[in-house]
Amino acid sequence: MSHVYEERATMIAAGELQSFVPFGREHCRNHPNAVNLQLRQLQPASELWSSDGAAGLVGSLQEVTLHEREKERWQLRKGTAPYEVEYEEELYVAGNMVIWSHGSKNQASYVYKAFTVDSTVQQALWCNFTVPQSKKDVKDVVEKTVCIVQSTCVNVHSMSGKDFISPLPFQVSALWSTKFGLLLERKNITVDGHMSPIREPLPTLFSMLHPLDEIAPVVCKSTGLFESRLQYVTDSALRVVFTCHEPSIIMTYDTQQCTHTVWTLRKVTPEEQTTVLKCPDQPGPVHTPNAAPSFISTHLRNVTRLDSPASPLHCHALHNQSRIPASPGLHSRVHSPSISNMAALSRAHSPGIAAPSFSGAQRFNMSCHTPSPRGHSILASPNSTLNETALLPEMEPILPDLCIEQLWTETSAISREKGCQAAKVFITSDLCENRYLCFLVESHQQLRCVKFLESNETSQLIFASVTVITAKDAAPLEDIHTMLVLEANGSLVLYTGVTRVSKVFVPGLLSPTFSVQNHQPQLSTPLENISTPARAVVQHMSRLEEVGMPSPVLEVRSAKQHHESSWLEDSSFQQAAPHIHSLRDAVSNRVTLELSSGSMLRITIPEVATSELVKRCLQAIRFILPKDTAMKVLVKWYNSYNAPGGPSMHLEWNLFVTCLMTMMGYNTERLTWTRNLHFEVPLSPVIAPKKARPADTGSDEDWGYLRCSDYHWQVSMRPAVAVQGLEPVGPPGGVDNHESALGLESSALLFPHIPVLFYVLHLLYEDLKLDELQRSGARALVGLLQQLAKDLQLEDFIDLYWRDYPSFIKTFKEACVIDQTQMELMTWPVFLDGEAPCVFSWLSRCLRGQDVTPFPHLPGICERTKLLVLSYALYVVGDEDAISTNMLKYLSRLSAGQKKNTSDPFLRRQSSVKPAASSGCLAEKLVLWLTSAGFTLKDLESVPFGVALPIRDAIYQCREQPCSDWSEEVCALIGRQDLTRQAHKVTLANRKSTVGLNVMLEPPVTSEADEEEDGMTDLHPEVTGLIWSQDLRVQEVRRLLQSSRPIRVNVPHLPEVSDHEYIEEKENKLLQLCQRTMALPVGRGLFTLFSYHPVPTEPLPVPKLNLTGRAPPRNTMVDLNSGNIDVPPNMTSWPSFHNGVAAGLKIAPASQVESAWIAYNKPKSADLANEYAGFLMALGLNGHLTKLATLNIHDYLTKGHEMTSIGLLLGVSAAKLGTMDMSITRLLSIHIPALLPPTSTELDVPHSVQVAAVVGIGLVYQGTGHRHNAEVLLAEIGRPPGPEMEYCTDRESYSLAAGLALGMVCLGHGSNLIGMTDLNVPEQLYQYMVGGHRRTHAGINREKHKSPSYQIKEGDTINVDVTCPGATLALAMIYLKTNNRSIADWLKAPDTMFLLDFIKPEFLLLRTLARCLIMWDEIFPNADWVTSNVPQIIQENIGNQEQTSVSEDLNMETIVQAHDYIIAGGCLAVGFRFAGSANSDAFDCLTGQYNLQTCLSMVLLAVSMVMAGSGNLKVLQLCRFLHKRTFGEMNYGFHMAHHMALGLLFLGGGRYTLSTSNSAIAALLCALYPHFPAHSTDNRYHLQALRHLAVLAAEPRLLVPVDVDTLKPCYALLDVTYKETQWYEETTVELMAPTMLPELNLLKRIKVKGPRYWELNIDISKGTQHLQSILSKDGVLYVKLRAGQLPYKDDPQGWKSLLAPNLNNRSAEVRTFKPEAISTFTSDVALVSFAEYFCRASENMKHKQETVALLSAILYECVTQEYPEMLPTHISIDQAVRTLERGDLCETFSLWQMKLVLELCESRGHGLLLSSEFLPVMKSSADRALDRWLCDNGHVLQEYMRGQPMNNDTDVNMLACFLVYHSIPSLKNMVASDLEGCSCFPELLLKSSQLGVPVRALLRLSPLLLQKHDSGV
Repeated sequence: MSHVYEERATMIAAGELQSFVPFGREHCRNHPNAVNLQLRQLQPASELWSSDGAAGLVGSLQEVTLHEREKERWQLRKGTAPYEVEYEEELYVAGNMVIWSHGSKNQASYVYKAFTVDSTVQQALWCNFTVPQSKKDVKDVVEKTVCIVQSTCVNVHSMSGKDFISPLPFQVSALWSTKFGLLLERKNITVDGHMSPIREPLPTLFSMLHPLDEIAPVVCKSTGLFESRLQYVTDSALRVVFTCHEPSIIMTYDTQQCTHTVWTLRKVTPEEQTTVLKCPDQPGPVHTPNAAPSFISTHLRNVTRLDSPASPLHCHALHNQSRIPASPGLHSRVHSPSISNMAALSRAHSPGIAAPSFSGAQRFNMSCHTPSPRGHSILASPNSTLNETALLPEMEPILPDLCIEQLWTETSAISREKGCQAAKVFITSDLCENRYLCFLVESHQQLRCVKFLESNETSQLIFASVTVITAKDAAPLEDIHTMLVLEANGSLVLYTGVTRVSKVFVPGLLSPTFSVQNHQPQLSTPLENISTPARAVVQHMSRLEEVGMPSPVLEVRSAKQHHESSWLEDSSFQQAAPHIHSLRDAVSNRVTLELSSGSMLRITIPEVATSELVKRCLQAIRFILPKDTAMKVLVKWYNSYNAPGGPSMHLEWNLFVTCLMTMMGYNTERLTWTRNLHFEVPLSPVIAPKKARPADTGSDEDWGYLRCSDYHWQVSMRPAVAVQGLEPVGPPGGVDNHESALGLESSALLFPHIPVLFYVLHLLYEDLKLDELQRSGARALVGLLQQLAKDLQLEDFIDLYWRDYPSFIKTFKEACVIDQTQMELMTWPVFLDGEAPCVFSWLSRCLRGQDVTPFPHLPGICERTKLLVLSYALYVVGDEDAISTNMLKYLSRLSAGQKKNTSDPFLRRQSSVKPAASSGCLAEKLVLWLTSAGFTLKDLESVPFGVALPIRDAIYQCREQPCSDWSEEVCALIGRQDLTRQAHKVTLANRKSTVGLNVMLEPPVTSEADEEEDGMTDLHPEVTGLIWSQDLRVQEVRRLLQSSRPIRVNVPHLPEVSDHEYIEEKENKLLQLCQRTMALPVGRGLFTLFSYHPVPTEPLPVPKLNLTGRAPPRNTMVDLNSGNIDVPPNMTSWPSFHNGVAAGLKIAPASQVESAWIAYNKPKSADLANEYAGFLMALGLNGHLTKLATLNIHDYLTKGHEMTSIGLLLGVSAAKLGTMDMSITRLLSIHIPALLPPTSTELDVPHSVQVAAVVGIGLVYQGTGHRHNAEVLLAEIGRPPGPEMEYCTDRESYSLAAGLALGMVCLGHGSNLIGMTDLNVPEQLYQYMVGGHRRTHAGINREKHKSPSYQIKEGDTINVDVTCPGATLALAMIYLKTNNRSIADWLKAPDTMFLLDFIKPEFLLLRTLARCLIMWDEIFPNADWVTSNVPQIIQENIGNQEQTSVSEDLNMETIVQAHDYIIAGGCLAVGFRFAGSANSDAFDCLTGQYNLQTCLSMVLLAVSMVMAGSGNLKVLQLCRFLHKRTFGEMNYGFHMAHHMALGLLFLGGGRYTLSTSNSAIAALLCALYPHFPAHSTDNRYHLQALRHLAVLAAEPRLLVPVDVDTLKPCYALLDVTYKETQWYEETTVELMAPTMLPELNLLKRIKVKGPRYWELNIDISKGTQHLQSILSKDGVLYVKLRAGQLPYKDDPQGWKSLLAPNLNNRSAEVRTFKPEAISTFTSDVALVSFAEYFCRASENMKHKQETVALLSAILYECVTQEYPEMLPTHISIDQAVRTLERGDLCETFSLWQMKLVLELCESRGHGLLLSSEFLPVMKSSADRALDRWLCDNGHVLQEYMRGQPMNNDTDVNMLACFLVYHSIPSLKNMVASDLEGCSCFPELLLKSSQLGVPVRALLRLSPLLLQKHDSGV
């Protein structure tokens, strides 16, 4: 074998040379330094940079001393950015500045962040902290940060903008970033301790998992003398030298043992935590656990002044002399065999710092038993220990977070000298993916590389052999899996792992190898240079200081170099040639060289390969070859590719082929085609490096470089003729020597592996065929493959390549002879025996329904083959398990070194072709699977059109009937942007831009300037305009509810009234009107509910409550404060509270609200405090109050402002609804005397605050059935007035609150209240309701109720007037919806006159309501049911009022009142039952006859509950009518009721409605309690603040279709299907959205109907989460308009649709289709341009009319049928057929695709996505063309089938086309089955069906095959 290839000097050139200066240094120059900081403080910022100021500041930096300059350090790393651009990050530290900058190849460096801290920066590093998430399925958030270490603290700055300062409790020597957080090494300071005689070492290694976490000691687990031990890391000799994230390991150096150890770093297990903290039971002082405050914890938490030398931590620092052997290195250190057993035992078990007690003197005795008899602790007896520690404050010990576990320790065999600590440690991997941990021991000039691998069963690392490479310095190059080593003689060498690759030539630097050139070039093979452990040389060379370092020439002197001395005299030359001193900052494949002159150069080491094709070939080679062989191949390729002056990119493939074939043993010079592969001989190799050289003087190195260059090699080694491009004259063909010349060298490296490599590359070729973009690569590869196939005599493969590229393969003639003996040297894999795998024919067999053998596949390399093969198996074959369990049926994985397969993969399998009936679900499966495999539309575009058709078909099917809960990627793949948009998780940050409804709209321009301040501007007019498009009802509601403008006070001035009286009259009228104004905010809060997203930098705008008036005609001001009339005191305090709530309720729950913003809204003036109190309550109702810091809550409560306390307590409780949150419970209990212990001090809590706190307990414990709270609340309902007049005012509201709270705690539990039977809750409540003797209080509050009140004499009976309402509603809530008849009967209205007299009429209302809520399922929405609640006696007497014969004992007034109230109760019950349902029966029933003034308000509320959110016009008219009535008995309470009704009617601007869940009903009962306040300060019966709890019953149920293209809300038809219930069957109703949906639990599914929009199904039976998430995001449902359709707004009837005339005459339509019309069908730019340029016949295209017509027809078809993506497929098919007709096909690729399309359509039986007329036309054209050829050239086919060689002039292209198109099997198979020997057609049919030849092909072949039999007859 010629050594042409071997003999090139192995040297590679480094690229992209540039001098390197850390960017931070430049930036620091412009930074004002510390001297001027005082100056900065004096000057305002604006002046600071003015010319004169700046000069002084900046100038002063020039005086920075050298001493300061030395302190600079920097580090670089690869940028981690979301976008693809690769960049570098630099972290530069100097003085007290840290500069973090970014820079990349195509962008100059820029400062990303710059930090200046107060003291000198000791260290700066990047660190990632993980913030664990509370939810299980949510991934932990990773905070990327920069940590800046100062002497006393660490500043942590995260990229998301958070800043932390963590104080350091001790001096730190270094910080290390790890996978879990920071690792801190304590500085070891030795001070002569004088505080305690016995001292145990303190931990030295600590961890901090998050800047807010405590610093905790690290535990280590080491294998000790007796067992593996667990203890804190206390060994002060251990230094951390390296940490790594992946794998999570750290490396330490032991300064005493002089060894390096590798540890795995992991989280501590709970068992280990307890072991470390617990003392082992051994003789010694006994400690009780509570007397064990850990010393560390006391000190780490006490961070003050710890760094002073007197700090206890320093005094206890360990003496280096008295090391107690409790360190990880124990086993190697304790050599003496004479250790007493006791001591050894104690050491083995000592758990490090256990948690013993620390008294004042004995601080830190670590072991819990005395180590030796003499070593008594100061505290002699156990008793004293206990006594003394009892005095200390109790501290819980700090739990360790991380544990290090020993993995590997350096053996002592390697020299054990002092000072061999690793200077640099890194992890590198070689080209074959072995990983090494390398550490550089500078004193020995050694790089020690430890190979490690991950073991299979655990995630444990196994460390294997150590290899030593002599080196002065080294740096890893991650991207190219190599490392750069600086050898002792100053030359740079590239290693991959421990294999030497080559030297690196740095242009412009004197390299020792070149400087000493002999006349003979020193040639060496790369293999000799590999430094193996055996050959490793250890040089003990003391490290010379930089100054005294001689030139590199000195070091390399040897016998041959006597003529060098003359150089040394030339001192100028010596200075001109700096040498490399060290390497630093390796990032991906770039590294910085530090030169001895102090300057730095950054160089780039070239990649292994740049072209995709070469990369993939190398991957395949590496996969199949043994690792050592693969390594040699890769090293060889790397050297030849990157030789100085190497090839340019496009010639890379040629070089690769030559290189590979040479390694296989080919002589590439002798093969014509490889000889003609150019490698572009460079003009002259010196030109490139010359650019980089500053000096022009030549030197000997230039000549040496030329000798090694590519140019030299090519010119000298090639025959001259080849260069000139002449064919070399070879000997005539038959001569022997020519044959031998074309043999193979069997000693070549890859010769034995040729068959395996051939097969792998063939599979790669098949994979490339499946990618349109890689077709050129496949063509390049086929040349190499056919050569190998010829030489290995694999006829099958040759035939296959010839069919793919007939004209290309025909040109190859030469073959190399491999004789039999050589063949036997090769390893023949078993997979070469079968058929040649062809992916297209495999897919074609699938389509024809034939059996298929598993297709071979290279895992990780041929991924596209795998995807498409399995897709076909799933979708075409119909095997649902193809992608899961049956994968091996269709794919056979190749594995390296597979010689004989255990199971023969080529067994014919049973045909599993199922009928493709379930293609819908198969399509779904396929699409989901492709997405999970990462397949996108972009990938689909590069799949050849024939292969892609089934996938496109599946996608089209899924597009028609998608699932609503598919992920974003799936929806993108099937082309439903509406769904993609829906699945896109809306982030709150850019909410404004993503959610369609929150498009920031300009508020409508209004006439009056002050209209904006009414607080109702933030509704979405786009949506409300669609819902109520016919009228202006929303404007009307705004008018009714606005309270920020003066009221019109119209009082006629009668002549007899004096002016003074007239003014009084006006003011009285105004006072009456103000009753209404003050009640408005309650309704406004409901109307604007959750409609606004606040800006965090601005306070919330609160509209003012305007209580002034204007009197016409002069518009004079009328004011209540003029002193003419008496105005009640504090009249406005509650209204302004409600106003604050209304403003706060505008904030949507999804907004970003921070604690600071809430505090920022606090008003400055005290008179707005009530508003702020309301604002706080509102924040609780929308869930934002949980963000308010506990400190602020405490702050507000201590102010003692009554309203603020009420708002805060109710708000916090509502925010924590039903959570049983302990901290909130504590907060509430302070305000409820009954929940405090009996002996506690009496706190003076205002009554209304107590009421709020009691309701708060109900909210926090809602539905929990908490026993203790239930017991207390039950007693509180009947709380008697106290002796000192406490609890006497407003007792009713307290009792009601207790009842409501009790009802909430036991909400809906009914009779199964766990563990409360002894409380007799229902009986007790019944007694409270009807009266009777008071029971004695058992339990906690006995003390408080001993003495009765001195003022209120109630006796010992229950005061029913106080307790009845609370008890009634408590019963209603406890038995809510339970249909418990026995309890309900207690609540029946009495049916005798005598009993009726005993009950207040309004209690009858409550009882009726309560009874109906319990009998929930019996409420019917009709008048008969309502009246059925009225007892017989009333019904009889109410009708005959007119008749005079009324008996005396009937009090008619009682009867009428009772009747009205019971009816009102029934109406309310209907309202609750049908709340939010807009049920028409309920509406008719309620708006019927009940319009009596007394109960009108309740009926109105009931109607508006039913119609909540619907904005019903009739109810609005009723509300408006009542709004105008301001006279008579219309007081504050009535107005409040009417405007609440109005607010509910337009709840949340029509986006919200009411729910009927238990929780919602409880909230509504609190809010709509039917006793409204008489005036604005009235809280006697019901606390006004509770009115706002109605918000808790609101839920978003408005569905708004939004067009995905315009992002505007639009109309769409929905089909809503109800589940079947006991009252009705499953029914479907048609609604026009935007619409309110019914309650979700009643629904089965929702469907967007066609034909205008793409259909969309939301199935709710699977679960409502998806729909709920849509509704909560403003109810936006994205819809997509179908082509040619117009939205309903523009075309309500659907007459304008472009597809309307389409039904009758389609062909005419096509003809009349104008390309201009396309824009109405589609907005796709590509299609519009296509129509523009290809479908218009311009002047010069007259002769191409038919083409234009065809393209127009195709376009029309694709667009109207909605598969525009099929346009390229149609055109490709057309092109393929035209080329075939012309006979121009030189590769059969497009014909294969055409064939696959036809086969798919035949198998499916209908034109898939291809118009019914188009395909048959194309098919017949193709058939005609091939049949014509067959008529003329039948003999060619015959010759081929007989295996005769073809003539050169025959047209092989058409033959190949014919064979491919008709699926004629390969020659080998046809010969084997002897088709020629058939005598008749049936026999032929039988034989060929076994081969899988289709019948239509057979019909064409049969004349040829049966010809001779015919002629013989």
